Amino acid sequence: MRGGVALSSRFEITVDDRVLTAEVTGAPDGIPVFLLHGTPGSCAGPKPRSSVLYRQGVRLICYDRPGYGGSTRMPGRHVADAAHDVEAVADGMGLDGFCVVGRSGGGPHALACAALLPDRVARAAVLVGLAPANAAGLDWYEGMSAENARNHAEAEQGDAELMREMTALAVRTAADPESLIEELRTQAAEPDLRFMQSVMYRRLLSASYAEALRVGPYGWIDDILAFRGDWGFALDHIMPPVRLWHGADDTFSPASHSRWLAERIPRAEVHVQYGAAHFAAVEVLPRILSWLTA
Repeated sequence: MRGGVALSSRFEITVDDRVLTAEVTGAPDGIPVFLLHGTPGSCAGPKPRSSVLYRQGVRLICYDRPGYGGSTRMPGRHVADAAHDVEAVADGMGLDGFCVVGRSGGGPHALACAALLPDRVARAAVLVGLAPANAAGLDWYEGMSAENARNHAEAEQGDAELMREMTALAVRTAADPESLIEELRTQAAEPDLRFMQSVMYRRLLSASYAEALRVGPYGWIDDILAFRGDWGFALDHIMPPVRLWHGADDTFSPASHSRWLAERIPRAEVHVQYGAAHFAAVEVLPRILSWLTA
């Protein structure tokens, strides 16, 4: 689509006999930026309107990680595998270079792209991301809600109990996406509670969760297992400039994780915003896109 019209379309590509579902929105000839969704999440997740992206000169590309939405599950996947999938989508679109931003659970996957695709990723950003589970000198669970911490801790013990609980949660969420939002409210800081009062944002989150979990809990489970395992790349091998953003009051992925990452990524800068928490990453995204495409 050309002639001053914003783009919005979904498509599928095949990668190693797997299907990946992707969506592109914004300016048809804009600077390509991959947005890697949270956990759980999908390419239907919150993002700026296509008309806003068009004015920013951004062509935003999102895809469902394996096991979410329309993308085939990849059991035993590692964080590093996201780089292969992003590269495959970029090849299918004829893109040589691009930027990447990961939100929440998408953060580690964005760093994988920056580390493993240095000739193609111009800049990378991570919003409310996580540090590796074996992060030396970091109290990984400090400041994290009890329920979120429990899910990660169970992943270290094996996935049988995690599978049972997450399956039940995914079934409830697929039937009633608002139920997950209400559960998250019990773990959220005050800034996130204000965010969840917005009818518009609740609608966007509900749509993302419903799409993410319509085929089951597998993407969610595989994300958590991947975070707890070896990520498959070294942080000090990340060469592109990286911007890390975090809300200071985040109870889902504490801000200490971004501070820890900033000390170990060669060209990283970190901004911790006071009076903000986890879901403020949705609101700050347009500003981050401007930095990525500057």
